Amino acid sequence: MPSERDLQIAPIVPESVVHNTKALSNLQTLTASIFGAAAGILGLESYSGFLFYFIFTILTTVLFYTIRVAPTSLKAGHSLFDTSRHFRTQYEFWAGGLFTGLAGYILTWTLFYGLVRA
Repeated sequence: MPSERDLQIAPIVPESVVHNTKALSNLQTLTASIFGAAAGILGLESYSGFLFYFIFTILTTVLFYTIRVAPTSLKAGHSLFDTSRHFRTQYEFWAGGLFTGLAGYILTWTLFYGLVRA
């Protein structure tokens, strides 16, 4: 456990960063499965199905940013899209979830497509 002096020197707690990353990953995995079910029920095929996934995954990340990350980052004096207070890198926050949930999306997309169209 970091001491009070360590927290004053480097106020970012590694355990909190790991927790934030895990929470975002869980959210992205869950929403990827939900989006896959929606795409299968809608009967999306090929590029439209992948476009559906990428649009809604980016939308989910932006909503998570505006609701959870932005208010505290802006209050602390960071720039508009700076996530360094809560996550290791900006790439990890903005683009890390695009490929994390892709396998679950494809799995539920094909499952629901097959159930509805069979």
